[in-house]
Amino acid sequence: MKRLRGATVGVDQGNVELFSEFASGGDMWVGSGSRERRKWIEFSAAYRDIPSVHLSLSLWDMDSNANVRADLTAENIGLKGFDMVFRTWGDTRVARVRMAWIAIGEVQGEDDWELY
Repeated sequence: MKRLRGATVGVDQGNVELFSEFASGGDMWVGSGSRERRKWIEFSAAYRDIPSVHLSLSLWDMDSNANVRADLTAENIGLKGFDMVFRTWGDTRVARVRMAWIAIGEVQGEDDWELY
């Protein structure tokens, strides 16, 4: 569990269309097997320490004739951002995906001083 000081907790969030491939015939829609899409998400301000990041699907448009398989992951989480990753496999056909994210962590406080 992370313990955060109350005055220096930063919360950042967003909602991003990760891909839309049904109109262009991209491999998320017409392909099979392991497939992945990723996007670098930059925080609005840097965190002081690595934040906790949560992802969720805010829109998923999937073909109903195959199993729905999805893996959402936040990778390479740093002070300034992270990689949003969507993976699928098998015969799953994904037309488009929008993902929501929220990051919570410690930020620089007004009373924090750095001596050089």
